[in-house]
Amino acid sequence: MSRSHPIISITGSSGAGTTSVKKTFENIFRREKVAAAYIEGDAFHRYNRFEMRTKMAEEADRGNKHFSHFSRGRSRHVHQMGPVAGNVRSAVL
Repeated sequence: MSRSHPIISITGSSGAGTTSVKKTFENIFRREKVAAAYIEGDAFHRYNRFEMRTKMAEEADRGNKHFSHFSRGRSRHVHQMGPVAGNVRSAVL
């Protein structure tokens, strides 16, 4: 990330309005003629909705009340994010 190539990250739980915020940015970027790339974080979830409910229940039974899609590394395919970011950077520049 740099001043000339900023990264904007929008996060939130399902139903929190992240898609609406993304669409607002898309409209601003289109109006301002800004070439932007978008990476959907949902593509990196390790578990689908059903699997996630099951995994959250398992974690809660172990005493982990904070497990979510946002948990560090354990619920996302973090190792796949870096190469994708590099590919996006190459495509936009």
